[in-house]
Amino acid sequence: MNESHDDPVLIRRMQVGSFVRQTLRIGYAALAAAIVAFGVGVFADFPPWTVTVAAVGLIASCVILPIPIVLGYGIRKAEREDPGASGHGG
Repeated sequence: MNESHDDPVLIRRMQVGSFVRQTLRIGYAALAAAIVAFGVGVFADFPPWTVTVAAVGLIASCVILPIPIVLGYGIRKAEREDPGASGHGG
């Protein structure tokens, strides 16, 4: 058990997992902001700021989200295939 805390691969996997969680939050927050701005725009006859916020939020989420999604799949697959990581639940 003590060896898993010293394993550089597991340490790196935990670091990447932390990065994935943080960037998922940022990406989904950008998507949520776009949805809210669009909703406000529907009821407020689309003032320019709602269009800008919606567009920027969508573009940001499209740029940000693919990276942590793919890395997250990679981490989960590595944890499934690594018998030493069975004690690390995500």
